[in-house]
Amino acid sequence: MEKEKKKIKKVGILRGMAGDQYESSLKRGGQLISHILENLKNKYKPVDIFVDRNYIWHYNGVPVNPGDLVRKVDVVWNTSHPSLSNVLESLSIPSVGVSNFSSMLEKNREMLREHAKKIGVNMSRHILIPLYQKDFDGPKDKFIIKKAKEIFEKFGAPWIVKSLTPDISMGVHLAKNYSELIGAIADGVNHKKSILVEEFIIGQSASFHSVPSFRGEDIYVFFPKSLVSAEKEKISGTVKDLHNHVDAKHYLKSDWVLHPRGNLFLTGIDLHPNFNKESHLEKSCASVGADMHHLVEHILENALDSR
Repeated sequence: MEKEKKKIKKVGILRGMAGDQYESSLKRGGQLISHILENLKNKYKPVDIFVDRNYIWHYNGVPVNPGDLVRKVDVVWNTSHPSLSNVLESLSIPSVGVSNFSSMLEKNREMLREHAKKIGVNMSRHILIPLYQKDFDGPKDKFIIKKAKEIFEKFGAPWIVKSLTPDISMGVHLAKNYSELIGAIADGVNHKKSILVEEFIIGQSASFHSVPSFRGEDIYVFFPKSLVSAEKEKISGTVKDLHNHVDAKHYLKSDWVLHPRGNLFLTGIDLHPNFNKESHLEKSCASVGADMHHLVEHILENALDSR
């Protein structure tokens, strides 16, 4: 029994820390803890490593010096800020996480666009309308008309108009003409949100998950069974190039529009797996005969092997 216990590796789930990702980090970390407990408890024991808003680290609820984690965990999965991975690296603790560079590309669409261009990947054009401020921007109606004209002059209809930050009270608008564009911008202004206006690309939306060194491939791409071989070959090469180019060390979800003429347009990336049941990732795993916990185990083992 003693030998059996030693085989179980401790996985620190690092989450929290002050910043705009605080809540999402807590949620992602909690999902991962639950997933490991439900599916991999015979191999891994998840332990909670929480960094509060005052940057104090806690191990299972008790304040801890980060240096003490060397003796407490075998590997850490960082769902918090990328900078914390630098701390783990300085302590020679194997870790799963996102690099600062990748995180910047994930959050900054313009930076992602410029970087994707280098490998021939196109993105739809867009304009960001900052939060309306009456003292600075003047009358609301004039501000809305001014921004609508700027967009109309940059690229034509149709447009996708949505809140820059998630806001379930503001719907996503498909504006097909100038009048609808004005109405959509007005909705965003009334909700007191920054607004993202994107060029609408006609085609089929698709998302692909890619993971390094899975099933004997340098970069493995999870494909739905509905895609034909010719489509897979073209998409696979593009997704793999993107995965390497954005320095996605452990995982990447890339969102695309497949234009009827065969062109691919990147619409966004996500570097954090969603381990919720019924998630797109779970369905993608099922389409290739895998379970999500196979992916979790693979990512953890890769991190441990990198020591």
